[in-house]
Amino acid sequence: MNLPTKLTLLRIGIIPFFIVVFYLPLFGINNYLLTAIYILAAITDWFDGYLARKWEQESDFGAFLDPVADKLLVGVALILLVSKHPGFLLAIPAAVIIGREITISALREWMANVGEQTKVAVSIIGKFKTTAQMLAVVFLLFEEPIGRFPTMLIGYLLLYTSAGLTLWSMLLYLRAAWPSLTREQ
Repeated sequence: MNLPTKLTLLRIGIIPFFIVVFYLPLFGINNYLLTAIYILAAITDWFDGYLARKWEQESDFGAFLDPVADKLLVGVALILLVSKHPGFLLAIPAAVIIGREITISALREWMANVGEQTKVAVSIIGKFKTTAQMLAVVFLLFEEPIGRFPTMLIGYLLLYTSAGLTLWSMLLYLRAAWPSLTREQ
């Protein structure tokens, strides 16, 4: 159990605390605290990968756990945001993002079972998608404009950008896996 893996586990451990803070009446500071918690989790996401590579502590368990932690954190945040702002503006990109994650996770598992997991490796589009998602969630959690900076509008734009990148990356994964998916066994 190395430090990068512990940071990934910390990110998962933050999720219940994040949910509790979301629902507690904290006299108008919820958005500040939620945003801070989410930013802390996002920083651990960057930091655990950086440390694992720098210290050569990459592991199969860490490689498995890191995307799980990311998907749990983003999925929970999106569900909470949709519950706070019901309607299609958040529900559509949230459904696209969560649906894509389920689809690609199932695809990766299936590809691993047939011995072709390298065909669905993480792409650079996925990195951009994750960055856009994390920034979108930060702005949507914060809600309040910062001076003239339209926090919610930017959050929505980034979320829709993320949903577009999500669909694009899913199509790239499916295209790479298509020969294996359609091959007769």
